[in-house]
Order: sequence, then structure tokens, then C-alpha cells
Amino acid sequence: MDARNNRPPSYTSVSRVVAFIIVVLGVLAGGSVVNADAPDATDVALSAIKPDAIRADMRFLADDLLEGRGTGARGHLIAAHYVASQFEGMGLMPAGDSGSYFQEVPIRSSTVDESSSSATLSFRGNAVTLKFREDYLLRSDPGRRQSDVEAPVVFAGYGITAPSQGYDDYKHIDVQGKIVAVLYGAPDWPSAIKAHFSASWLKRQNAAAHGAAGYILVYDPALEKLYPFTEYVRDLAIPNRNWLDGGEHPNDYYSALKAVAVFSAAGAQRLFEGSGRTLDQIYASAKAHRPPSFALAQTAHFHVETGWGDIKSPNVVAKLTGSDPVLAAQYVVYTAHLDHLGISTPVGGDSIYNGALDNASGTAVLMEVARAFSGMPVKPKRSMLFIAVTGEEAGLLGSEYFANHPTVDKNALVANINMDEDMMLWPLKDVVAIGAEHSTLEDVVKRAAQQLNLVSSPDPAPEQVYFIRSDQYSFVRQGIPSLALTAGFKSDDPSISPAKIMEEWETKIYHQPQDDMQQPGMNFGAAALYGRTAFLCGLYTANESAAPEWKPRDFFGVAYPRSPRN
Repeated sequence: MDARNNRPPSYTSVSRVVAFIIVVLGVLAGGSVVNADAPDATDVALSAIKPDAIRADMRFLADDLLEGRGTGARGHLIAAHYVASQFEGMGLMPAGDSGSYFQEVPIRSSTVDESSSSATLSFRGNAVTLKFREDYLLRSDPGRRQSDVEAPVVFAGYGITAPSQGYDDYKHIDVQGKIVAVLYGAPDWPSAIKAHFSASWLKRQNAAAHGAAGYILVYDPALEKLYPFTEYVRDLAIPNRNWLDGGEHPNDYYSALKAVAVFSAAGAQRLFEGSGRTLDQIYASAKAHRPPSFALAQTAHFHVETGWGDIKSPNVVAKLTGSDPVLAAQYVVYTAHLDHLGISTPVGGDSIYNGALDNASGTAVLMEVARAFSGMPVKPKRSMLFIAVTGEEAGLLGSEYFANHPTVDKNALVANINMDEDMMLWPLKDVVAIGAEHSTLEDVVKRAAQQLNLVSSPDPAPEQVYFIRSDQYSFVRQGIPSLALTAGFKSDDPSISPAKIMEEWETKIYHQPQDDMQQPGMNFGAAALYGRTAFLCGLYTANESAAPEWKPRDFFGVAYPRSPRN
């Protein structure tokens, strides 16, 4: 893309250049600019978000020397200190623990001992021992080192109870003391609501609430496409991780479930033997969004042995104090996850999962957006928090920990703008703000996009349930209006199909060592335009007289109400 097209629309205006000179001279002379919302001040800030700076930050963060920035690993700690030093150099204040830029997140790292764990299925007195990594996997138990359960299996469709949607997979079955088997996904509801009820933690919570003693996730074609079972097996090299509340209790852990298993299609075939229904019939019912619930003929026995290791890994938190005497007590929160998958199973001879687009890109944009704000002669009315979170790839750990234990007053957090995986592989013509449609943030995004001659588009791939798969969801669960800003799929060049590029990237590069700085097609001009959009979303949110609110009767506003702000 031509460099001139990477600049904000009014960048070359003579009046803007003159205004910029006046601003600079005023600052050097110790003066100030009265109106930070004036177009010239905004344009100067926008022009500070540069393609070259984003590339340079990404090049460092995605270098092999950082070893994939695995949660709690040395490479991630180096990256955290790099981000903190950048924040300090911008003049941002530390907002972590004890006056530092770091909030230490206590994490339990756990791994199943495959040699000592087992699974069998019994039907009419015949027991079959299943093969680990082929028929099934077991999740490690972060609350017990050893666990054992033997019980009949009941199939509970999607495993969802949703009174607000008039839906309950448990309505006609008894799972007390039994093992529940469920499918991935949810009925054909609006995309964000469907994504919410697809969350694995919510399904496990629901199973435990109904008295289940164990839980099985059954692979189906939809889940296979999203996260192939072979990749799940590969990722066993990476321990499961939970953040610890009060240093002891793992998050989203339900002790009533004495085993949590995942069955491949081959294992599921055995699971449904004798049930009177074939696995293909079950898959067809799921595709039609009408899976049945019924008792299976099988009894399952799981023995789980788990190894533990407690670690700490930091969020990096910096603060920019707002300019309004009243609104400065409130915070607009920017997030991007700093971690990736570290060193894992080699692919093509490469074992370092660099995470260039996922998510050195978002972290680089976070830093440049922070730099743009820090250079404004008059700051936004509300204060800003910039957080490079840890443990997103391990289950949104850093963002969940911060959202539950913020380093500022929780009630003062008014909005979250999350930047994860900027797909800078095509010229940017539109943006997607996933989750914004549920709150007044939607208007902010449209205004920002219009200012930059972009279009604000709906989610082009709702089947990816991205709404629950990144850090904005941690803030949603605390009742905070949030959005995930992503690149849209529009193109004015018939030779460029963003949807096709994205599909190929997801298939060949996503969560692979090949997500590095050598991958072709990275467009840093598009990344800068994405960053400018994120900047304007935060600026407009910070300067509005009213804080963002959920839309009337919105599902998430009802599901996660907040206490009124003082």
C-alpha cells in the first residue's frame, strides 16, 4: 500500500500541518492546547501510529530469542520487561503491584500422567480399554492429584441450560452421580449468545450444578474443523493452566467433576454403541441444532493422575491519567495478550511458536496506541489503562485475573477494547468490533471507522465463536461493555479475497511455528490503520460524558449486571 494512503484523511492538509507546528512550539514553550478534541490534535496523535514502529515491535517480540513467549517462561518475562520499558519511556505511570508495571498472576500448571491414567467403557459385561491420544484425552485436575470415577454415561445434547432462550438439554434426563457426555456448540442463536453458551467452562459448570460426577466432550465435525483432534493431541505438550484465587482455588474448577475427558470421533463411536442411535445420527441432529438427550448403554471408568507446578506470570499494566477532574476516576481499558505457545511439538523442523500475528501484532499496536495517547498535550477526559496480559492462550488467564482482581477500583472500569491477532494480510477497508453491538460502544466504532474512511462490518465468521475466545470476554463476564477489534473481509480488489486468505492462514499458520515474521503478505500500513481505529475508539469513549452502557434488555447486560457507579 502507498504510504500516503496509510495516513489519516486530513494528514496532508496545510492547515493541519500549521496546527501541528503550533502544537509543537506550544509544548516546547511550556504551553498547552486548550481543546484536545480539536481535529488537529487528534490528527497529530493518529500520525504517531506508524507502520515502521509496529513492524519493529513485532520483530522483537516474535524473535526466536523469546522462544514463543510461553506463559511463565523466560521468553515471556523478557517480553514483559520490554513492554514495561516502552511504557515507562512514554511517561505512562506504573499500575501493577506495589508501584510496579507488573501484576503477578498466580497460576497452577498441571499435566496428566498418561502412564498412570486410564479410561474404559463397559457394555453388557464387556470392558474395553480406550487408547489415550487416539480414542480420548483427559484434562489434568488442578484441584486433585488423583481422582477416580465409575458411572453410567448420559448424553446431554449440547449440555446447555438457558432459561432466557427457553432451552434446557437437562430437562428430561437425570445425571445425578453419572457422567455427562455433550457436544461442542449451541443451538442456532445470535452469534454472541451462541458463543457464550458454547464456552466449555459454562458447560462444565452446568454439568456439576446438575449433579454430574464426570464430563465428556464429544468431538463432532464442527469442532474438528475449528480445532482438529490431532492438534489437541499435539498441544498436550503444553500444560493446562488455571489462575489461582487467593493463591489456592483454581478458576473455573468444579470439584464435583472427578474426570473431564475429550473423546475423538473413534472414541465417540464406541461411546454410542448399544444406544440405538449411530454417531452419524447424532452429528446430523447437531447440524440441525436439535441434538437429543438420553441415557447411553455404556458405563465409563476414568482414573486420573495429575502432576502440578505452581508458577507466576505477569500482566504488564500502565496508566495514563485523564484530564477531567471527575471523569479521570474512570478507566477505559486497552488489552492485548503478550503470550503465545512457547516451545512445543516441532512442525517442519521448527519448535518455536513465535506468535507474530497471534499476538505480537496486537501487543505492538497496543504500545503504539499508548504512545499516541501519551503524546497528546491535553489527555483524554477519562483515564486509560494499557494492559499486555499473560496466559490468553492458556485460557484467558491474565485478563480473567485482572478483571476479577484489578489494580484499580473495579467499579471504575467502564469499557474494554481488545486487540488480538491483527490480520494485516490485506489492505484494510473495514473493521469488525465483535461484541460492540451489545452496548453503546457500537456507535463509537462506527464513528471511528467513518473518520478513517472505513466501514464497520458485522462478524464475518460467527462460526468461529471469537467472542468467547479472547480477552474481552473476561471483562464481559464482569459486566463491562467490551469489544474485540478485528480486520474485516471487504476488498475493492477482485484479486484479493480476505476471507480466502484468512481461511488459508487459519489452516496452515494459526498456532503453528510458521506464524513468524517470515510469513508472506504482512501489510504494516493496514496494521497502522487498524491501530488508528483502535485509538479513536478509545478516545471517543474516554471523552463521552456518559460511560458506555449495555443496550436495554441486552442478553449480556442481564446476565452480568454491574453495581451502579458512584
